[in-house]
Amino acid sequence: MSRSLYWKFVFTFITGVIGSLLASYLITALFFQDEYIYQQEMEQTSDYIAELLTLVDTQDLPRLLQLLEDAGVETVILDYTGQPYLPEMNTDFINEEMIDQVKSIDDSEITTFIPDRRQMKRFIGTTIHYQDQPYLLFVNVDFTDDMAGSRRRTLHALLLVLLIGSSFIIWVSRYFVASIRSVTTAAEQLATGDFTVRLSTERQDEVGRLMRSFNDLAQALANMDEVRETFVSNVSHEIQSPLTSIKGYTRALQDGLIDQENQTEYLRIIYQEADRLSRLSDNLLRMASLDSEKHPYQPERYRLAEQIRRVVLSTELLWQEKNITIHLDLMDHDVMADQDLMEQVWLNLLVNAIKYNHQGGDIHISNYLEEHNHVIRVNDTGVGIPEDSLPYLFDRFYKVDQARSNNSSGNGLGLSIVKKIILLHGGSIDVVSEIGVGTTFFIRLPSELKNSR
Repeated sequence: MSRSLYWKFVFTFITGVIGSLLASYLITALFFQDEYIYQQEMEQTSDYIAELLTLVDTQDLPRLLQLLEDAGVETVILDYTGQPYLPEMNTDFINEEMIDQVKSIDDSEITTFIPDRRQMKRFIGTTIHYQDQPYLLFVNVDFTDDMAGSRRRTLHALLLVLLIGSSFIIWVSRYFVASIRSVTTAAEQLATGDFTVRLSTERQDEVGRLMRSFNDLAQALANMDEVRETFVSNVSHEIQSPLTSIKGYTRALQDGLIDQENQTEYLRIIYQEADRLSRLSDNLLRMASLDSEKHPYQPERYRLAEQIRRVVLSTELLWQEKNITIHLDLMDHDVMADQDLMEQVWLNLLVNAIKYNHQGGDIHISNYLEEHNHVIRVNDTGVGIPEDSLPYLFDRFYKVDQARSNNSSGNGLGLSIVKKIILLHGGSIDVVSEIGVGTTFFIRLPSELKNSR
């Protein structure tokens, strides 16, 4: 319980309230209102009693005593021998010094005794005559009990505030902590791998934003998990296909089922499938490196046209084999980019343009400036891409024909790598295509480097 946020919150608040109430009570009692107010009231009452004694005829003693009783003060009348006029009168507060002082003053004069300025007490004394007999009149103006009662009422009020405040904070704490507990429970459920958990809330405060952020996190994890499962399935399939071919042909050779004339063809197929695995491995490593944002990234200024020409020359055997004509219309512009990464882009695009082109087809590569971008256009006269496949063309492992046969040499990662590299440079890539006419890629690179990292 001591580790619960709910009880920590409640305990902290109540402790703070108690401390504040005690401090307020002590400060009020020591420095403010009570003593000052009662001191003023006591002085006003003393002045009222003194004025009353001068105005009321002392011969009408019963009426005088009634007026003093209505004023809320204690009255004592003594004869000159010190005996009380009425037996029930309390003479405890009267001493010999007070009696002697009152006897020493003239008739109708009034004297005031202040026993202690820290106490809420005043004693008023005078001489009166009743039925031709002299008497000593003492009035006790005492506000000690009144002030103590006021402090008790103040303390009771503070305790009531504490009770109401504590009840309120317990209720409010339960309201806030309940939401946090629901987030905790959902997080524990999320940690077990259940990415379908969601929190419902209409709150617009920080807790509400936390719960909505949790839902976004759960959705992102669910998407990542789906991507992971798809990725594992695709990789497993891409690996399994060439492995199956390699195992089958190797076993046939090992068992002596293949005659001497066909062994060379079988070895060629085995090499082709092993090469396919090698390229898949290279692409997976490159994609993982780019995803981790730890791939070497060294942008520099260089001539774009020269780089594209080098890539075209490096693929000469491929496009000459299909009798494809390469048309270059390149302006001599400098770009700021990572040469190694961009070379991979042009190589992937050119190889695809050759692979899916017709025998004797054409490939056009050109570049131009468009506002603040360098635009590179790669066009082929190949088989084209269906319109419904264009939105998924850059997805990992996506193949236009969706086939996973042993005859498929691609693994669906080339264009994903191309897009990742272009985005890394702050650029974009678009594609337009028509079946039987050809495909055109537009690559836009910013004139000023905008590294997305």
